[in-house]
Amino acid sequence: MSIYVGNLSYQVTETEINEVFSEYGEVKRIQIPTDRETGRMRGFAFVEMASESEELAAIDALDGAEWMGRDLKVNKARPREERPARGGGGGWDNRKRNNRRY
Repeated sequence: MSIYVGNLSYQVTETEINEVFSEYGEVKRIQIPTDRETGRMRGFAFVEMASESEELAAIDALDGAEWMGRDLKVNKARPREERPARGGGGGWDNRKRNNRRY
């Protein structure tokens, strides 16, 4: 299981997140996604802890808590949704499929 931590300050560090969550148990891993183009933090993170009971304790304590001037959103992370493959449409197959004549 993983914890989603939203509405984070853009200045937060992995060390600061670790300090807060380690109050509720052993932190195994922290992921802080960044924007591909700017390299800037996206305002959320994922935290994995040693046990589900530790994760639930952290969620109960921190969801809605004010930290660094923001109200945190902390809950169980949902599995990543599959996205359709990116690609250009509009080739001959699409015209044929749509019964269009060009």
